[in-house]
Amino acid sequence: MIQRMLPYLLVGTGSFIGGIARLILARWVGAMVDARFPLGTFLINVGGSFVLGLIGGLLGDRAIPHGDAIRLALGVGFCGGFTTFSTFEYETHALFEDGVWLPAVTNMFLSLFLGLLAVRFGIVAAKSWL
Repeated sequence: MIQRMLPYLLVGTGSFIGGIARLILARWVGAMVDARFPLGTFLINVGGSFVLGLIGGLLGDRAIPHGDAIRLALGVGFCGGFTTFSTFEYETHALFEDGVWLPAVTNMFLSLFLGLLAVRFGIVAAKSWL
């Protein structure tokens, strides 16, 4: 029974921790920087992209034992709870509605470009550790 429930427990626990980490980081960045640009969400998405790339790079080469459990807990759970794509979409929409097109487009471009770059750096970092 526990073996069948384990994947759900791993994803749930990882998501719980990732969601809390997201809240803490977003509040901290919001307290440090007062800007119209959604910097907290942006940093969370880029950081989560790096973590997911790092996990994928390490697990892709089968360098870590219990890879499936780690993928579920950290990749699906933590990164799923931590990253904020729906928040990114909502905040970008709000910027467009407020008529501040440059921050909206900047957020879209930088989140996509730097997020992909962060995934790549995570994979490269994982391969360099092996």
